[in-house]
Amino acid sequence: MNENLDPSKDNLNSDEIEIDKALRPLSFSDFNGQNQVIDNLKIFVQAANERSEALDHTLLHGPPGLGKTTLAHILAEELGVSLKVSSGPVIDKPGDLAGLLTSLENRDVLFIDEIHRLSPVVEEYLYSAMEDYKIDIMIESGPNARSVQINLNDFTLIGATTRSGLLTAPMRARFGINNRLEYYDNNILSSIVKRSSEILNIKIDSNAANEIAGRSRGTPRICNALLRRVRDFAQIKGDGNIDIEITKYALKSLNVDRFGLDEMDNKILTTLIKKFNGQPVGLNTLSTAVSETAETIEEVYEPFLIQEGFLLRTPRGRQVTKKAYNHLDIQISNSQKDLFD
Repeated sequence: MNENLDPSKDNLNSDEIEIDKALRPLSFSDFNGQNQVIDNLKIFVQAANERSEALDHTLLHGPPGLGKTTLAHILAEELGVSLKVSSGPVIDKPGDLAGLLTSLENRDVLFIDEIHRLSPVVEEYLYSAMEDYKIDIMIESGPNARSVQINLNDFTLIGATTRSGLLTAPMRARFGINNRLEYYDNNILSSIVKRSSEILNIKIDSNAANEIAGRSRGTPRICNALLRRVRDFAQIKGDGNIDIEITKYALKSLNVDRFGLDEMDNKILTTLIKKFNGQPVGLNTLSTAVSETAETIEEVYEPFLIQEGFLLRTPRGRQVTKKAYNHLDIQISNSQKDLFD
């Protein structure tokens, strides 16, 4: 995938990670988008604060880069409590989980990213902690082994996942608040670009902000990453200010097209049209044709292509739409016209 359109944090260096943190909203009032989710969370937080209780355990799920980690920090801030951060793959033993849980003060928040990747053993220990605020741990081994129950302070677990379907039913049932984050529209992304440019002390005009927003795949992390790259072009190739001309030049150099599609997105659409004549194609056949795993196509590329109306998921397989033909400037042949009647 084009690294400039990668919504994960994997391609960020240490400096970019720090900039990414600086651009994050710190309160509900700073957060743009996800209006229904934010409105509901405001009510839940206010009610918990008035009762001086811990917030119900909260699950945040959706594609990467939409603000799950940011919302966890905001929730802790609005609750006025401390936040401890970890991730599913890191907590590989029950002892690690016990250490995290026993360090939490009353009403504190524990944020576990990629919670679907918790090991089954750790997940079993987490159940009693979430329900009863108690945890049983084994001390010693063999004939001397014994179980010790540790009482925990009331806490809030915030779990984040990009693959909610991999969560077990018992784990999902223990979250009292369940929110899915959706892709952002261009108007909201444009306001995010303008806010970020103010923080980074960059001058940007509205047309340039709209252009960056339109190519960001509906994802704030991508629009902030593109803003930083366009800033570099403006500094070296221009006068330091970001206008529409330098923005288009930079995005073209970065191989980011006007819909935010990268090489693999276009390869998928082109393959469906040219190799399979626009007919529905099974996922495994498509993955072989484009030399990409079926899981990656299904999880990374397909959601955005469907969201933007380039691709359909039908009982017979994946099929392109008229919009894909127009985008790639490919004429619909006579044999393909029947597909859209």
